[in-house]
Amino acid sequence: MLKGISPLISPDLLGVLARMGHGDELILADAHFPGENFNSRVLRADGLRIADLLAAILPLFELDAYVPHPLAMMAVVLGDTLDATVEDSYLKSIHITNPNVPAIERIERFAFYNRAKSAFAVVMTGETAKYGNIILRKGVTPII
Repeated sequence: MLKGISPLISPDLLGVLARMGHGDELILADAHFPGENFNSRVLRADGLRIADLLAAILPLFELDAYVPHPLAMMAVVLGDTLDATVEDSYLKSIHITNPNVPAIERIERFAFYNRAKSAFAVVMTGETAKYGNIILRKGVTPII
């Protein structure tokens, strides 16, 4: 255990967060996402909800301030319905450390998959919400 770091963050995840550079993307994927098909760096966070991971990660992780949308989620596929409470729960966690973050961008399903291919890492979670995947784009950590 480390002081000041959530126990939800595994040693492997902490290492990934530390190795990422500005502009690198991290995907927090729901339990159904085919992460292994798109990325060779896949971490497991089974049983953890994405809203909880966001609250644990974002005190350590600067979002990219130089892009219009440092956060992205998959857009609903025609014929499906979107549960707005999923994004709302994420925003509640995000706003703890990033109260002025721009709106979450919604991107088409296959565009999301393409971003997964170039992401720094994919974290497979226990999230069961449909369209629960989210991309976080890392920014420059300010000098303290």
